[in-house]
Amino acid sequence: MEEIDRRIVTLLARDGRMSFTDLARETGLSVSAVHQRVRRLEKRGVVRGYAALVDYDAIGLPLTAFVSIKPIDPAAADDAPERLAHLGAIEACHSVAGDESYILKVRVASPLALEELLNQIRTSANVSTRTTVVLSTPYEHRAPELIGGQTGKADDKPDEKAVEQA
Repeated sequence: MEEIDRRIVTLLARDGRMSFTDLARETGLSVSAVHQRVRRLEKRGVVRGYAALVDYDAIGLPLTAFVSIKPIDPAAADDAPERLAHLGAIEACHSVAGDESYILKVRVASPLALEELLNQIRTSANVSTRTTVVLSTPYEHRAPELIGGQTGKADDKPDEKAVEQA
């Protein structure tokens, strides 16, 4: 990926609503050139979409937990993601190496709601669970650092503006 595309991806990851005019100013390209590059990045699947960051406390889902799951029967089919897809409280499902098969990120309204969700997970996917409750989240949704030092070139230097924002 070209350095200018890395810059565009980094800027969009920090602010998905950044206008083409602002992207052009930050990259030194024309608005039409930025528009073309963003569309190409979208078409290639590098930029897969744009999303709103939600305050989960404000919408009544203050409890976040990570639920590690592993099949009760190791010989059973590896279909837990499909079996759990109907549970809307599961925000993310990650296949992992280690003792567990998957780690789920869940958001619920209360400890009782978490207990009910854990029962649904165990029943739906025939798995055992190990749960870690999140106490606080100092940061999340950090933009990737694709500029300044991430291209593998020896002469790359960190972008001063990116360093100031970090």
